[in-house]
Amino acid sequence: MRKQSSALRDHEAAALDDRYLSLRSLATYAGLSIRTLRGHIGRRHAPLPHYRIGGKILVRRSEFDRWASEFKVDRAPVDLNVLVGDVVRGLR
Repeated sequence: MRKQSSALRDHEAAALDDRYLSLRSLATYAGLSIRTLRGHIGRRHAPLPHYRIGGKILVRRSEFDRWASEFKVDRAPVDLNVLVGDVVRGLR
């Protein structure tokens, strides 16, 4: 019985983490403005996935996280010695 109640609590916690968010709640979660989010909803290429119920726009948290992960920027570390050497050579 204990395993079932623990599994049920885990499932309920996961469901809360994947709830539908209003644009206002999503703006708070994501650290973006509502205006910026609306702009992403209207994009032609890779728009923010959303649901429109009546006049209300809702975004599922897991779908936002998946969508936002496409914008991850990976940069190679900068070798300062090479950078400074290039600048110095350019000054000569």
